[in-house]
Amino acid sequence: MRACRPRQWLKNALVFAAPAAAGVLTTGPGLRGSLVAFAAFCLAAGGSYLFNDAADVAADRRHPRKRLRPIAAGIVSVRLARAVGAALLAAGLLAGLAGGWRLAAVVAAYLALTFSYTFWLKHQPVVDLVAVAGCHVVRAYAGAVAVAVPVTSWFLVVVSLGSLLLVAGKREAELRADPEDGRVARVTLETYTASYLGHVRAMASGAMIVTYCLWALQEHTGPARAFCALSIVPFVLVVLRHALLVDRGVGEEPEELVLRDRPLQIFLGLMLVLVACGIQLA
Repeated sequence: MRACRPRQWLKNALVFAAPAAAGVLTTGPGLRGSLVAFAAFCLAAGGSYLFNDAADVAADRRHPRKRLRPIAAGIVSVRLARAVGAALLAAGLLAGLAGGWRLAAVVAAYLALTFSYTFWLKHQPVVDLVAVAGCHVVRAYAGAVAVAVPVTSWFLVVVSLGSLLLVAGKREAELRADPEDGRVARVTLETYTASYLGHVRAMASGAMIVTYCLWALQEHTGPARAFCALSIVPFVLVVLRHALLVDRGVGEEPEELVLRDRPLQIFLGLMLVLVACGIQLA
């Protein structure tokens, strides 16, 4: 179970974003569809993590933290990991099919992207950043497909830029936490520099803030606009807090930041409350 990285399933909460933004998450069909999508992606993600760790077992053993993962530590064999991984992938596709063939197709696309990343894209500088960010975007898109709501360009742009921001921060933290023997466990880290990744973060965060502000101020009227406009403040605070944490070298696991950093939790909670109020008044 630990080899399936259940803490990283927090990323799958992105499937709730589109239904929540459309105001259908509180309805019976909307909630059921979102939960089915969440379950499908948790199963699919668990299987893909097993295959990824089985493929990276040699590199993970050189990493000061990843060497403690069950497969790298030899607690779970590579053969067992692949067998259980295949079962989880099949279960994820079946769960997606329970939500309709469109959701199953999105889950299949997610798996195709993750396997491409595991066996090829992770070794391609720059492309690996976009590939991981793309997995987050697919999760968010799956939520819209699961409840049959349209995806706006504002939503896609903010999610895409936010995903790129998180991935760049993750790589920068990894770059600052090289193994003790001086060798990097990820091949692409030999190409990246902290200044380059910092530039990517600055570009993504700036563009994301501008896009969010345009959405909050131009797409709403009346009381809804007031609440969405107010949400800009905690949204910017979230971005700034994340930048500070990455500069401190603790951004390698974004999901851990959400679970442990209290200021980040407060800013996120306040932003979500304001956006929810704006959506309900729209």
